[in-house]
Amino acid sequence: MDAPLLVCLDVDYRADVAVAAGIWFRGWTAEIEEAQAVAGFSGVAAYEPGEFYRRELPCLRGVLRDGPQADIVIVDGYVSLGQGHPGLGAYLHEALARKVPVVGVAKTAYRSATDAVEVRRGQSGSPLFVTAIGIEVALAAQEVQRMHGTYRVPTLLRAVDQLARHAAMPDQVRPAI
Repeated sequence: MDAPLLVCLDVDYRADVAVAAGIWFRGWTAEIEEAQAVAGFSGVAAYEPGEFYRRELPCLRGVLRDGPQADIVIVDGYVSLGQGHPGLGAYLHEALARKVPVVGVAKTAYRSATDAVEVRRGQSGSPLFVTAIGIEVALAAQEVQRMHGTYRVPTLLRAVDQLARHAAMPDQVRPAI
């Protein structure tokens, strides 16, 4: 059986536009990507505390269309913000017709996200906070722990962050809808 195809996603905001990036890789412990995509978006919603998904979800959905169908999606953020409060990952799972598991890997604690599993990697004393839907959160946390890299943030999660931050604005910018 083949290892699952995963994609990690991130978005960088620049003035009134956003750049979303995706890196696809085979298996949790992969060191090297199989594919990548970058997409630009205009008309991005303003940031609203507790409503982050309104801003980021259209960009994530857009960049996902530019790559292969993934078996598991990893987002920079939370799947759940606490009992009865869906986070970005839960909204993405819903947008994907609940067919694709979504794992959230956050770098900062969200006070009400009591179901997040802390994962410590490398020499860092600061944990990552893992949440999930469509896959058991304990298993997702174990897999994040196993991801390639010796630092707190796994290699390919750091790579997608850098790709989104440093990519040139694509020639074609789509509306964030």
